[in-house]
Amino acid sequence: MTSRPLPRSVAIATLTTTALLVAGCGSSVTPEAGQSDADAGTAVTLENCGRDVTIADAPEAAVGMHPAQTQLLLRLGLADRLAGQAQAAAQALPEDVAPLAEDVPVIGGVMPPSREDLLAVEPDFVYSPTTYEFTAEQGFASIEQLEQADAAVYVATGGCFDRRMTGEVTDLFVDLENLGEIFGVQAEAADLIAESQAELDEVAAAIDGVEPLRVAQVYVEGTTLQAIGAGIEHDILGLAGADNVYGPDEPMFAEFFAATITPESLAAEEPDALVFAVYDEEHEAATRDYLTTTFPDMPAVQDDRLIVVSSSDVFPGTLGNIAIVRDIAEQLYPDAF
Repeated sequence: MTSRPLPRSVAIATLTTTALLVAGCGSSVTPEAGQSDADAGTAVTLENCGRDVTIADAPEAAVGMHPAQTQLLLRLGLADRLAGQAQAAAQALPEDVAPLAEDVPVIGGVMPPSREDLLAVEPDFVYSPTTYEFTAEQGFASIEQLEQADAAVYVATGGCFDRRMTGEVTDLFVDLENLGEIFGVQAEAADLIAESQAELDEVAAAIDGVEPLRVAQVYVEGTTLQAIGAGIEHDILGLAGADNVYGPDEPMFAEFFAATITPESLAAEEPDALVFAVYDEEHEAATRDYLTTTFPDMPAVQDDRLIVVSSSDVFPGTLGNIAIVRDIAEQLYPDAF
C-alpha cells in the first residue's frame, strides 16, 4: 500500500471504521429557549452525528479541518474568526478567497493536524468534512478531547457515519443553514445556498431529455480496483445525468459505499464512461494508464470518456460537490451545454 494517504472517500473504510461507528447522523439547529431570530448565532443547540452540541456564543476561534471547510467559512465572511486552517496542503483554496486566509495559521499538511497542534491554536469551533479527522488512534484530537477543551465540533452532515451511505449533494445546504445560525450569518448562508441550487438547476435543465449514459465511478490504487456505489458520490452521478452502473441496493455496498471489485466484473458491465477520483497529477496519470491498458475494449476507453475529479471534491459537505456535478455532466453530454 502506498505511503501516500488515500482520499477520504476510500481511506475511511480501512483506516477509521472503528472511529466512524461511534457517530450517528443528521444535523439540525435549534435556537436556545427564548432566543429570537435576531439573536441566532449567539446561542444554539444542534444535533450533529448523533450528538447534541450546544454553542453558547458565536465562535471567535474556528478551525476548518480541510480547505473545503475553510473555504466555506471564508465565503461566509468569517476570515476574522478563523484560528487555523488544517490540511492546507491537500487542496489549494480558490484564488478569489485565498488572500483572505493569508494570515490564518496553517496546522497540519496533507493529513489532519496532530492533537497537540490543533489544541495549540485554542479553537472554540472545529468544522470537519468527516469524523476521520478526530480519530485518536491516528494521533488526532478526539471529539471528546476537543469538547473538554471547550471547542464545539461540527461534522458535515454527509460525513456522519449513518448518513455516509445515503448522503446527497444537498446535505451541504443543511450545513450552510446550521453555520449561518451558529455564526449569525444567515443572509450569507442563504446566498450560498441559492447560488448552489441555481447551479444544480441549470445543469438539470441542460441535460433534461438526454439519453443517459451508463457510468461507473471507480477508485484505483496500484492494481486495486474499487467501485463506488452509494453516498454522495452516487448522488453526484445521478444529478449529472448518469445511469449509475453501481447502486446502493447491491449487496457489496450493504455496509460501505466503496467495494473492491475484479477487472473482469467491471469489463462485463461495459460502461459508457468512467469517473475516477485522484489526489494529485501522478495518481491521475497512473489511474489513466491502468484503465486504458486494462480495459482497451471498454466503450468508456474507446470513446475517451475517462472523467477525472479531485478526491477533495467528493468529500461530504463541500462546494466541490456542486462544481463536479456540472463538470461531469458537461463531459458526458457536451452538446447539451
